[in-house]
Amino acid sequence: MTENNYKRILEKLAAEYPEAKTELNFTTPFELLVATILSAQTTDRQVNKVTAVLFKKYNTAEDFARLTPAELAEEIKSIGLYRNKSKFIVETSKIIMEEYGGEVPAIREELMKLPGVGRKTANVILSSAFNKAAIAVDTHVFRVANRIGLADSDNVLEVEKQLMEKFPEDLWSKLHHWLIFHGRRVCKARNPACDSCVLREDCLYYNKRGELNEKK
Repeated sequence: MTENNYKRILEKLAAEYPEAKTELNFTTPFELLVATILSAQTTDRQVNKVTAVLFKKYNTAEDFARLTPAELAEEIKSIGLYRNKSKFIVETSKIIMEEYGGEVPAIREELMKLPGVGRKTANVILSSAFNKAAIAVDTHVFRVANRIGLADSDNVLEVEKQLMEKFPEDLWSKLHHWLIFHGRRVCKARNPACDSCVLREDCLYYNKRGELNEKK
């Protein structure tokens, strides 16, 4: 794949998803941190339903640090893995209060020290809460990047590095959201809508599939 392919893909994604951004609802970095922890193996829609009620009761690290994991679990029990998530959020809230003065750190390495926060979650926070350049490789980004040919690896961190190497830093966060939107709406895990995909001209997966059909 050439630079012209990459440029064309970016242009088409930008045109297709001009308003792409995180679909988690939040008003502060801390709310986004909580919502992102809750979103693991759970849809953003379900998280937003829960946080719409939750954040009216508690929306600061101080609020959550006062809760027990059992109390928080009761509030979020409609979300998958809610018991583990409640422990992570309470522990993380206490650390933020004790070590960061109640403010979410804006450094990846510091974020990744918090319970329930891996590199993907840290990158989401950096990108969407602090407007820092970052690519959070979730299942959609991983799948779409490999399918199209923007990356070639079965390792999440390597996919992130390959995308960072290929595209300018000022587009990293936008690319992250474009790929997520495309993965949710078109390039789905099962039965991707290739025939209606705006990227099919440059897509490695689509072109390989065409070659296989021709050989039959």
